[in-house]
Amino acid sequence: MTIEGRDDVMALPQGDVRLLDSDVAQRLLVSKELARMAYVAADGTPRVFPMLFHWTGAELVMATFAGARKIAALRAKPDVAIIIDVASTPPETLLIRGRASVTDVDGIVPEYALAHRRYGGEEQAAATLAAIDHPGTRMARIAVVPTWVGVLDFQTRLPGGTSVAEFERRGRS
Repeated sequence: MTIEGRDDVMALPQGDVRLLDSDVAQRLLVSKELARMAYVAADGTPRVFPMLFHWTGAELVMATFAGARKIAALRAKPDVAIIIDVASTPPETLLIRGRASVTDVDGIVPEYALAHRRYGGEEQAAATLAAIDHPGTRMARIAVVPTWVGVLDFQTRLPGGTSVAEFERRGRS
């Protein structure tokens, strides 16, 4: 297969958005792992917040309720970094950078409902959504289009772009 296929995608350099087509990225984008989004708060300090997410194929979509402090912070400084990972052996990690676009929504953000179905199943999602879906519910849709993507599987892709041998030698004299 070519780079457009999944066999060669892991040969792409870190930062290439086509890494989203890798098996590692695809597994993590449909997983029940939380996305942890890093952003700069209104007071200028960094924050990391775990969130349910839904991957549309083009955007990583998260949601929060109207009035959340992160809404104004993301509008003021929309550059974010996101990690979705599995603490397995070896770990698998998807790193995403992009700009958050925040849209006010009357009612439930559709991708929020889809995320709840994936994370909790139909019955749990229906109960959770019924508890919050009432007149006056307002949410914010947070969408990030990846502009930089990194994948680590600690078998073929390691931090710093090192080879397996180089990685194993780190910290040794």
